[in-house]
Amino acid sequence: QVQLVESGGGLVQSGGSLRLSCAASGRTSSRYGMGWFRQAPGKEREFVAAISWNAGSTYYTDSVKGRFTISRDNAKNTVYLQMNSLKPEDAAVYYCAADSALTLRDGVKFYDYWGQGTQVTVSS
Repeated sequence: QVQLVESGGGLVQSGGSLRLSCAASGRTSSRYGMGWFRQAPGKEREFVAAISWNAGSTYYTDSVKGRFTISRDNAKNTVYLQMNSLKPEDAAVYYCAADSALTLRDGVKFYDYWGQGTQVTVSS
């Protein structure tokens, strides 16, 4: 079992920045791909970004490319999502998730473990 705890969410003005963190514990193996997803009210959970177990590869949904950066520190068992130039449409609950596959994947169904989420609110 892997436990994931997100932090760093909050209220920010449009154009501002936030950095989300996801701390892993339990059966922590650095050989998990990690992803960030988000879910706005009334919408399905959607993929945001993913990073391979060794940070050698990253993958972003088109709407966040150039604004968001995913990274990880395996020594600290922590994954980050740096979010810049935030827009009101980025507002959602953000979840981190762990995927035991070695390839980057963007489907909710592929991820084995999930955190409880952290709220990001962007005011216009």
